[in-house]
Amino acid sequence: MKINYKIPSWYIPRIRLGLSIPIMSFFRLALKCILAILTVVLVTTGTIGLLISYVNPTSWVAPILPIQVELWTGQWINIHEPLVAKTIYYFNYNMLQTIAISSGMILVAILLHIRKFKLYWHKISAAPMGVVHAPVRAYKRIIIWRDWILAKVEYLNSESAKWKTVFTIVRSPYSFLRMMGLSPQMAIGLLALGGSAGTGVVVNETILAEKSFRNGDSGVYSAPLDAPTSYSDTENTLRIDLGSTAVREITIENVSVGTVFTGSALPSGKDTVIEVTGVTALATSTRLEIGELIFEKSRCKNLTLSNINTHTLVVKGNASDGQSIAPSPGSARMRAIGGGHHQAEAMITSGGTYDRIWIQAPTSGVNGKIGTLKLSNLFTKGGDCLLSHMDIGTLRVELNEIGEGNGFSTKEFVIATSTQAANMSIEDNVEVSISEPATE
Repeated sequence: MKINYKIPSWYIPRIRLGLSIPIMSFFRLALKCILAILTVVLVTTGTIGLLISYVNPTSWVAPILPIQVELWTGQWINIHEPLVAKTIYYFNYNMLQTIAISSGMILVAILLHIRKFKLYWHKISAAPMGVVHAPVRAYKRIIIWRDWILAKVEYLNSESAKWKTVFTIVRSPYSFLRMMGLSPQMAIGLLALGGSAGTGVVVNETILAEKSFRNGDSGVYSAPLDAPTSYSDTENTLRIDLGSTAVREITIENVSVGTVFTGSALPSGKDTVIEVTGVTALATSTRLEIGELIFEKSRCKNLTLSNINTHTLVVKGNASDGQSIAPSPGSARMRAIGGGHHQAEAMITSGGTYDRIWIQAPTSGVNGKIGTLKLSNLFTKGGDCLLSHMDIGTLRVELNEIGEGNGFSTKEFVIATSTQAANMSIEDNVEVSISEPATE
């Protein structure tokens, strides 16, 4: 029978030398003692050499001289002050050599205790390149943190988009009908009668889509509140009541007003579809103070400007079925509306259908104040557009179409003499045959 037996690696040196374990231990101990003694001698000698290269110890040694020392040969050597002084002078005179030799001895003492010299040398030699590459490594670590943060942000954004999509799907029937031009009341009625939403419409109307100016819902808004203070299920008027708080901006654009859509009608007793005005039927009448008013790209049956004081009046590019543009010279100052920290933010809405748009200052003696009022792309039918009782910095009436198709002898576009301006620019306004739009 053949038996394979592998001798342990730790025992191989002992077999080769033919030494027992206690003898090997003795040699290791002796080697350690020799290294310790040699280290002490080298460090002590090197330290003394460094001290002597800087300090002259003759004055300290002189009191104990002369000294006789017997050498190993049996001879005696006399150590006296001239000999010590001469030796120290030699070391001081050759200071660089002394420092180099002393430092070398200390370095050798240290190297005697370095077992993995190759590893340390590799690290020492790699240190300069490590300094060079340190900025690159730091940048790579920053990139790792940056990518981690961006991954979290992208995850949160994706989750937010998913939840937004869910709520959009929940309220999509209502939003689709509003996009098609139906009023909120008609959209709810259609969904309820068609049975496509059931109680979900009520939940959407009351929770998911509360009435607000930004969403284009009708009602009475006390500027600058975005939620209506009141609203009616029978009327679809968008009304803004201005008070003591100035509003930075009011923008209403891309809407249909009046009887331009099927099933609509003006409120009882009203003959204007757009009315922006102060109120005279108060104990103390009010006016609207506006930094800049822009009325543009709109369709009106009649457009009248009266009782307005403005610094700059620009009437440009309007087409009407008949026009009377007769403003008077005035002395209104340049105007801007501010309010600092207490000024209201912008009220902006785009899209929607209303039976009437009404902006007024209904509180006795309190003028309404607006930084910029912009009425753009208002498509109207069934009533007049009226701008009156205002003090304005700059008034722009541009690119509108006005008319009801009854000939040029009747003036549908009127700027009355009660409208006064310090500076006027009136150009490219033409008379053409224009009729009211058809009901859609």
